[in-house]
Amino acid sequence: MKSPFCLKCGRPLAEEHADEEYCGDCKKRIHYFTMNRAMMHYQPMAESFYRFKYSKRREYAFFFGKEMARYLGPQIRMWNADALVPVPIHWKRKDTRGYNQAEEIAKVLGKELNLPVETRILKRVKNTVPLKLLGDAERKENLKKAFNIGVSSVKLKQVILVDDIYTTGSTLDACAKVLLDAGVQRVYCVCVAIGSLEERL
Repeated sequence: MKSPFCLKCGRPLAEEHADEEYCGDCKKRIHYFTMNRAMMHYQPMAESFYRFKYSKRREYAFFFGKEMARYLGPQIRMWNADALVPVPIHWKRKDTRGYNQAEEIAKVLGKELNLPVETRILKRVKNTVPLKLLGDAERKENLKKAFNIGVSSVKLKQVILVDDIYTTGSTLDACAKVLLDAGVQRVYCVCVAIGSLEERL
């Protein structure tokens, strides 16, 4: 990802909007997260992500995590976060897939940047319908009460959510709201890839 991109969600901006700060989506909605940054455009990597998530290519996490540390490392260090928090998946999906792709990426990223990875703070308690099948409003409804805090108290003040793909931001918003309600002061996000406004991933 290279400039110009949205200063909120990190989505690429079209040339005619290159001098604007925010994408059309972020102008219309309020996000619970402070900022998201992505490493690459989604479309050229679509097949790789499919294999990573559905064909048990777990080793892809090593490449994604290393490259994220190299490209997004300076930004991540500026945020001065207490920990990385991977977006959780439901235990049924994890049993089927064999791993949580966001957690695998976060482990590599944390090792590269010497940041702790907290996997118990957030829990996915609702086995949601795959978001790629839903529109924006349906995604938000689908994610209601999907996440809970998994520990008795949260002592972290600034965290970075880690996910593989940014689509509408609904998943990150749902996670960020739960963390903020639990006492976290600021939630940042990093993703491997992000799509344009025209793409529905």
